[in-house]
Amino acid sequence: MADTGVNSEVVTSARAINKTSAAASAALPEYILSADSHATEPDGLWDDMPPDLHERLPLFIGRNKRPEGITDPAIRIKAQDADQIAGEVLYPGRALSIFAADPDVQPLAMRIYNDWLGAFCKGSPKRLFGVPAVPAYNIDEAIAEMHRDHDLGLHGALLWEVPHKSLPFDSPHYEKLWAAAAEMEAPICLHILTGFNYAMKRTTDPTERINEQANIKMAEFITSLFQIVWSGAFDRHPKLKLGMIESEIGWLPFLLQQWDYYFERNRRATPDLSNYKIKRLPSEIFREHVSVTFMDDQVGAEALTDWGQRNCMWNSDYPHPNMTWPDSRAFIAKQIGGLPRDVQERLLSKNVIDLFSLPV
Repeated sequence: MADTGVNSEVVTSARAINKTSAAASAALPEYILSADSHATEPDGLWDDMPPDLHERLPLFIGRNKRPEGITDPAIRIKAQDADQIAGEVLYPGRALSIFAADPDVQPLAMRIYNDWLGAFCKGSPKRLFGVPAVPAYNIDEAIAEMHRDHDLGLHGALLWEVPHKSLPFDSPHYEKLWAAAAEMEAPICLHILTGFNYAMKRTTDPTERINEQANIKMAEFITSLFQIVWSGAFDRHPKLKLGMIESEIGWLPFLLQQWDYYFERNRRATPDLSNYKIKRLPSEIFREHVSVTFMDDQVGAEALTDWGQRNCMWNSDYPHPNMTWPDSRAFIAKQIGGLPRDVQERLLSKNVIDLFSLPV
């Protein structure tokens, strides 16, 4: 590999690819965006917080060494070039854990992160697209931060994927935020491992760990999506959009089929739908309002022949250990190389451009 300025011994994908997929990658569209990659915050970013707040930061320090120079936008672009992709939508690294911070800690910690992210993305505004972290305990604070962050050039708004148990997504608590996001045409995004999720109780048992990583993780995504869809938020706010990030996609067609089935079955007793907060099929709501990401999901990719072509977005997860870097195009070819060119373009760039109105 050519010298990219990135330590490739550190940034090595845990995933494997075969020669056939690598060869097929040449036929893919040239322009590809990752809908979910990660910022890497510099050491000491939060050190100037008041000591009583700083000591309560739940910052997760990853076990894997970070790539050298990753806090430099120019080095980040070299990593993109090595992977032959044109840009990335950036979510937090260590700052993912701030979504479980105390109500008085979260707003300031997120402002500090968002200020840094905005400055980082200005290093290459056509290739680095940051999504700001938005506090959710106080919705007026959330709305103010979302407006401030968009003035910094950031896109959308990242909420906790697993809310505090007192603030589920189907409660009235979020109504003003849904309205503000719809008015701004700023998609609300939910990323894995934000909020009060399974990782807060990490087990040492290897079998239970797989239960958490596969089953509990998926149940948390399903619960949050269910609460937002079935709350009627999208019917009340027709311009509201939702991004489910690092979710994979293979589970969704079956889930939506089940929701539609029980919607129809249970409304027979109340044809006027008075028992529901939604008045149309959940799958219809999903198709119009929800976007999801996939990275290495062969089952989900096979369903893309007749489902999800305008809802799904590819992502690399760079620079996390699960990433597809530096062979992203080969992973893409393995999954969607047989789809029509226009569908590939939607999955690899157009859907994420449309969701965030990216200035590309």
